[in-house]
Formats: sequence, structure tokens, C-alpha cells
Amino acid sequence: MTVLESIGKLNNKLSKSDKTAFISAFITGLLIHMPAMLMDVPNHDGLSSMHFSQNMITSGRWFLAVACAASSFYTVPWIIGLIGILELAITALLLVRILDAENPVTIFLVSALLVSFPSLASTFAYVFTLDGYMLGLLLSVLAVYLVKKGHFIAGGISLAFSMGIYQAYLPFAMLLCIWCVWETMARGEKGCVRKALDYLYMGITGAVLYYVILMILLKVEGKVLDTYQGIDSLENSGLSHRLSAIPSMYKDFIKFTFSKGFLTGDACAIGGAVLAVITVIAAIKLMISSKVYKKLWFYWLLLLTTVLIPVSANIVLMITPDVNYHLIMRYQWVLFWIAAVAICDKSVAENCSGSKDGDSDANTNAKADADSKSQSSTDDTDHKNSGTRTISYISWLSFISAAVIFVSYAVTDNIGYTNLQRKYEKTYAYALRLLDRIEQTDGYYQGVPIAIMGVIGDDEFPSSEITAPATEEMIGLTGDYLIYTADNYEAFIKYYMGATLNFVSEEEEARIYYSDEYIEMESFPGDTSVRMIDGVICVKTEDAVRD
Repeated sequence: MTVLESIGKLNNKLSKSDKTAFISAFITGLLIHMPAMLMDVPNHDGLSSMHFSQNMITSGRWFLAVACAASSFYTVPWIIGLIGILELAITALLLVRILDAENPVTIFLVSALLVSFPSLASTFAYVFTLDGYMLGLLLSVLAVYLVKKGHFIAGGISLAFSMGIYQAYLPFAMLLCIWCVWETMARGEKGCVRKALDYLYMGITGAVLYYVILMILLKVEGKVLDTYQGIDSLENSGLSHRLSAIPSMYKDFIKFTFSKGFLTGDACAIGGAVLAVITVIAAIKLMISSKVYKKLWFYWLLLLTTVLIPVSANIVLMITPDVNYHLIMRYQWVLFWIAAVAICDKSVAENCSGSKDGDSDANTNAKADADSKSQSSTDDTDHKNSGTRTISYISWLSFISAAVIFVSYAVTDNIGYTNLQRKYEKTYAYALRLLDRIEQTDGYYQGVPIAIMGVIGDDEFPSSEITAPATEEMIGLTGDYLIYTADNYEAFIKYYMGATLNFVSEEEEARIYYSDEYIEMESFPGDTSVRMIDGVICVKTEDAVRD
């Protein structure tokens, strides 16, 4: 089979819905995130990751290096971003298959919400690892899709490799599993209980396989889990410590779900409120039309779902209770909007289908006995018209509110990218002044030992950021400067200003930090903020008065 024939065969296997999902996600993703892909602006972590092997096995990410290998281990935003968007487009395709969506408008909204959610923008701030993370997200969705197709072992393997890239995408898979279980039960498929249990088996298989591979590789490399983000708790924390995190999981779920970090602005909050109400109405109509409310299992599953959704969304807090739970780790919240759009679509589709069947039956009855059914036909028509109006409202309001959310997210993403660019420019201006003062210090020579201590002082440089109301939750994109540590100074001045400075060791820096000479110094740009102490040019950038 030739290359052209293979492409044609693949094209024939892809449905119209598949192509719509892929193209929508790819084009929309490019339009929203092109600024981050075209600019070379690192955040504080990016400064130390200009070339990074991605070997983070001590953080439990044993497959991350392989996942990032295609884009090289250099930070090349365009290539990395392009690969990441392609992976997201495939993820959108799989999501549409899992949701069984066929309406092009619904498919577009699902894809647009997926690629616009602010978690992705925060991940773009850490662009050096984005393509690997997006593969992790893809594998988590693929795991659920494989179970849906009857392959829970293959799904477990896919989930294990997803967790081997980034454990934070496990909640994404868990929430999708809850959706699939609902659909399986609602359809009354043969062996529905067994099929529902397959999702549990997939999760167990994936978690066990992930942990076994992790322990083997740690042993082979002679390493142990790091304390970073509490990942060492995989080995050190007992069951009681994990269970103690359950109350905080529910509190966090409620807090974040109704926070600006999730809703990002008034328009998005209004759109979200409208979509939530419309989704409830659509769900009630689906329950009535399918009569599932008459079945006992419905109430047990409803109760179980209410309990499990917060736990599934926040399972990371149980795996690593001491984790700093930032926005990059909350991508799963986009599934609530996607599920809302899918529920509204199913309600509209089912009622439209029922309406067509009803019209056909009414026409047949009218031909058989038009006179005797005339009054009844009028009543049915009035009822039908009322139902049609309701469906029309659901269709339009769900579309408009979801579109408002999508556009709000897209705008918020680009506000974040704008601030990232400003952070770079302010940092460059600051570092240029700092470097000039260092070079003008008496006794300076190329290679002189240098100690820059403290972060940029708030007293001398008050915050000038104006995007905080929109980006305060967006880790990596908020704040004024790229500088957070002395290592950041060294990397920024070296890679973006072309000056290589001879920084002293941490031990020497600590000795100077507690000396009387340093304590008496003013904070930069004060007259005494840069001075020679025992042959070392010392720069005090922190606030003069220590907390």
C-alpha cells in the first residue's frame, strides 16, 4: 500500500464528526495561542529550562522525557506549541467520540472549550514541557475511549503512561469515566454493570502499572522520589493521611468551581450561570423522556455521582496531600462545560427526533380519522409547539452561553500572554540597570565574584501589573517580573543579555547575607545597594527591611 493509499484509507475511516472536531480544535487552538508560540518569553522556570532533558523520574514522571523528545530538549515555542495543538486536536476527536456528538455546532463548542480553557494558557507559560503534557492529556482520554470500545487492559496501559508523564491528568480520565458509566446505564446496554466495572478495572490496572514501572526505574537509576509537590508521599504517606484529605477535597472543589479562577470575569460568570440552568432543564427533559427516574438504579447512581465528582476532580489531593494545587493541574474542570454542552445537545436531539416521529404518527392518524381527532390534534399541536419552543430555547441559550464562556477564556488567555510579554520587558529593563551598576562598581573586572541576593523589592519597585483581576489564578502568567531567585538573575542575564557573571556559591552567599556590611546596605537602586564586600560585588535587591 502506497503512502497516498494509506492516507486515503485513514481519511475514509474518519467520520465527518472526527474531522470537524480535529479541524475546530487545531484552528481555534492556533488562533488563541499563536502569541505564546511566536514569542520567546520564558517564565521563571523556563529560565532554567532553555535546554532540559526532562528526566523527572524523581517527580514520578518517568515517561516525560520520551514524551518531549520529538521537539528536542531545547525550548522552541513554535515547534513545541504546534505539536501540543496537534495532540489537543486528536484529544478533541476522541472526546467527541466518547460523547457520541454528531451536531457540528456542539462539536465545535467542545473543541473550542477544550483549547481555550485557561489551564492550557498556564501550561503554555511552561512551554518547554507543553508537548509532553498534552500527550499525557491525550493518553488519559484515550484510556477512557479504549474502555468504551471494550479494551480495559489497553486502557489501563494508556492511563499508566499518561500518569508517567503528568499525574494531574488522572482526574480528567476519572470524570470521563463517570460520564461513560451514566451513558451505559441510561441506555440499558446488555451487561451494563460489567461494562461500568470495566472503567474501574482500567483505573486499577493503570495505577498499579504506573507505580510498578516507577519503582523499577527508580531502582535502576538509584534514585528516590523527591519532596517536590509532595510526590514522595506515594511511598511515605499511609492510608489515614490520605483519607484525612477528603474534607479539603470537597472544600476546594466548591471554592474553585465558584471562583473567578474558573469563571474569569463577569461575562463568563453570567454565561456559566445561564448554561448551568439550561443544562439542568435539559437533563430533566432527558430524564422524563427516557423515564429513567422510574428506575431505582438512577437514584443510587445519582447519589454516587454526587459523592464521586468532587473526589474525582481533586484526586490529586489524595495522592499527594501536600501538593501546591495550581491551575495547570485543574484542566479537568473544562469537562463540566463540555458535559453541559453535550447534555443540552442530547436533549435537543432526542426531542427533535421525538417530534419528527410524533409528526409522522399524527399525519397517519389524521388520514385515518381526521374528523374524530380534530380537537385532539389541536391540543397535541399546542403542546408540541410549546415543546418546540422549549427545545429552541435550550438550543440557542446553550450555544450562546457556551460561546460566551469560550470567548471569555480566549480573551483571558491572551491577557495572560500580554502580561507575560510585559514581565519580560520590565525584567529586561530592570536587569539592564542592574548589570550597568555592577559594571560601574569600583574594583569590577571580568570574572569578579558576584552575589545578587533577594527578589525585586516591592518598596523600591511597587507592582505595576494591571492584569491581576483576570490572571491571578494563572500560574506562570501573573506578576511583574520573571525574577524569583538568584538563579533566575544568572540565567536571564546570560541568555537574554549576553553577559556571563561569576556567581558565588550558596554557602558564600549565606555568609554575606548575615554580615553587618550587607544588612546596612540599601535596596537597589539605592546608592549603597551595590558594593564590594571582601572581594565580592554584592547586590541587594530585596526590600531593605526584612520581614
